[in-house]
Amino acid sequence: MSIILTEPAAAQVSKQLAKRGAGLGLRLGVKPAGCTGFAYVVDYADAVEADDAVFEQHGAKVVVKQGDLAYLDGVEIDFRREGISEAFKFHNPNIKATCGCGESFAV
Repeated sequence: MSIILTEPAAAQVSKQLAKRGAGLGLRLGVKPAGCTGFAYVVDYADAVEADDAVFEQHGAKVVVKQGDLAYLDGVEIDFRREGISEAFKFHNPNIKATCGCGESFAV
C-alpha cells in the first residue's frame, strides 16, 4: 500500500500546517458522494489513531484510515497553481469512472 506525495504537495502541506500552528500532516479519506460513488475528504491530521496508516515523503505526512486504503492505494497527491487557482490534484489509479462534473469517482 502506498500514497505518493509530490514535492509541491508536501511543501503545501508543510506551509498550511505552519500557518495553522498545529497538526501532524494531511488526512486523506473517501466518503460516499455524488452520482458516481465516492469523493475525497481532505483535512488536517492532529493525531494518528490505531486504524491509521501514515505515509511520509519530502518531510510531510499523509494519514489514511486503513478502511480507505482500498480506494486510495497508489494515489499521487500533487499541488498545482493554474492562473489564480491552486488546489491539490489526485491521480488515482483505482478510478474506473468519474462523474461529468468531476466531483465524484467510482472504483
